[in-house]
Formats: sequence, C-alpha cells, structure tokens
Amino acid sequence: MGKKENQEPVNWQELPELERMKYEVAKELGLLDVVREKGWKGLSSKDTGKIGGIVAKRRKK
Repeated sequence: MGKKENQEPVNWQELPELERMKYEVAKELGLLDVVREKGWKGLSSKDTGKIGGIVAKRRKK
C-alpha cells in the first residue's frame, strides 16, 4: 500500500505537549509498537479512547 503517514518522530522534544503525551500514554499501554508500524489508524477505537481519556485526565491536573 502507501507509505506510513504517522511514524514516530525522531525528536520527542520538538513535539507539542499534547502529541508527546499521546505517545507517552501509548508507550505505557504497550501500544507504541502498533503506532510505529501502522500509525494511529492501526489502533482500535477502544485503544484510542483509552489514550484520549488518560490524556484528558492528565491535562486537567
């Protein structure tokens, strides 16, 4: 198929805070490999919702 659109950026420090948080949460949930291989579209809606929920909680703090 086509090229991978959402590969993990090389330098995490250059990412906006929200994007960095998404990658950190994906790593904590053991989903970072899927994101690297298939991009964010490779996650199920359940996994995406988990990440979004955790990021939202952390942003409130």
